[in-house]
Amino acid sequence: MSNPYATGPHSESSRIAAILAHLSAPIAAVLSAGFLSLLGPLLVYLIKKDDPYARQAAAGAFNFNLSFWLLYLISWLLIFTVVGALIGAPLLIILFVVSLWCHIKGAIRSSNNETYRYPFQLRVLS
Repeated sequence: MSNPYATGPHSESSRIAAILAHLSAPIAAVLSAGFLSLLGPLLVYLIKKDDPYARQAAAGAFNFNLSFWLLYLISWLLIFTVVGALIGAPLLIILFVVSLWCHIKGAIRSSNNETYRYPFQLRVLS
């Protein structure tokens, strides 16, 4: 099996699937207030499971979104408390900006046939 983490030329369909895996999460997050951000990368992972490059990108995006989804949940819970609202609201903004930055960076790297490793991942898919 080839190394999916190596940079170099990948097929056009692999590259597009990897870009889609990275960008599907923030698009779904905006459309669903964050609740469906796991769905896009999971669908790419399941559809392209035989493609190591696209699978790695989708797994990374899913794992990253899972960890951030949990942080979003904690933020929302904090917002509903009086004292926690002072922490929860800014935390939501910070999480959104960091998440958006990481997904855009991943999509740009995939468009250049490079891999991107997300920070802060709970490794569920590989």
